Amino acid sequence: MATTSEPGLSETRIHEVLSNDRRRMAIEFLQDGDLTLRELSERIAEAETGESPPPRNIRQSAYVSLQQTHIPKLAELDIVNYDDESKVVSLAEAGDVTVYMEVVPEGELSWSEYYAALAALGIVLMIAVVVGVPVISGVGAPGLATLVFTALGGSAVYQRWTQEN
Repeated sequence: MATTSEPGLSETRIHEVLSNDRRRMAIEFLQDGDLTLRELSERIAEAETGESPPPRNIRQSAYVSLQQTHIPKLAELDIVNYDDESKVVSLAEAGDVTVYMEVVPEGELSWSEYYAALAALGIVLMIAVVVGVPVISGVGAPGLATLVFTALGGSAVYQRWTQEN
């Protein structure tokens, strides 16, 4: 069963929308607050080129593609709000697709993989206590459980803090 962020917007559709770099960057930049179409296109052009200010032709390309294709598509799906008069773009309240945007550099673990590994470590440690592995069973199940849950809680706080900052 596909999960949806809102009625009518399937997980498959969300991934299709996020498969485009400029749409994904637009959503990412709008998480910091509302931007005019020009500001948004400049930030995207800067991210694409790594230059500040980015070359005029890249800024113009980003502006045109956002205006004609990407923003209308995101607005149609209620992911963003766009005021045609003021040219201001903002994230819509109803269509939170940001939960699908965890970016993981190649060769690194995602948070979900990290938490799965931490849970697996906890299970292995508990089995080691039951089997009687000398050093581990000496620490005992309560001590190891405290260690694993402290790591879990600390990781969750750290993840939350890094996502807010």
